[in-house]
Amino acid sequence: MGKLNEIDLNQKFETKKEYKEELKECQLMLLDLQRRFHQAGIPLILVFEGWDAAGKGGAIRRLTEKIDPRGFQVHSISAPNLIEKQYHYLWRFWNKLPRKGQIGIFDRSWYGRVLVERVEKLAKKEEWKRAYDEINAFEKMLTDDGAVIVKFWMHISKQEQLERFEERKANPFKHWKLTEEDWRNRERWDDYVEAVEEMLEKTDTPGAPWKIIAGNYKWHARVNVLKTVVRAMQTRLQTEK
Repeated sequence: MGKLNEIDLNQKFETKKEYKEELKECQLMLLDLQRRFHQAGIPLILVFEGWDAAGKGGAIRRLTEKIDPRGFQVHSISAPNLIEKQYHYLWRFWNKLPRKGQIGIFDRSWYGRVLVERVEKLAKKEEWKRAYDEINAFEKMLTDDGAVIVKFWMHISKQEQLERFEERKANPFKHWKLTEEDWRNRERWDDYVEAVEEMLEKTDTPGAPWKIIAGNYKWHARVNVLKTVVRAMQTRLQTEK
């Protein structure tokens, strides 16, 4: 049994009032922690991976909507362009890393090498196989230099994904979010499960841990993301004393 099967996807708030109260509390703490990280010169790197329609964008929105916009950047990562393909796959992420005291948020990331590039055979087997060690070394270099890294896998059930796809298909304001690539990726669900499980096993490190977020209920997932970030920032500040 893999790590994904251990997650209880039924975690949720009983009322919207409970959700709003916890969300507000977390956002206020995050605003204060952002200021303290800026003063201490600590860069924060947040990595979001997950299933299509798992709620990455919604979680990032709640994470950023109340903090100082001057102190963070969100990077939506797509396929590398022709120039980026001429370099090592990590090259294109270097100039997106946050400065000291800033927050860098990656909506998809360098883990594409061991996920979509692996499953879709866009990278050779020997390339994605060695990428685990390369990524661990890359992240260790960043944390050794003072960065805090938190990585999220946004997890939903296959049935929940289908319902969200159908809802997007029927909603004219969300139709743009659904692509043929999303449907094609869904057909390879089991291949992606295998890739995700190996990624979690081989790149979950003390300095750059993975947090699997139960995402079937969006309210709970969003607050869980904020709580995880707050805890990581608080823990780091305690070591600064």
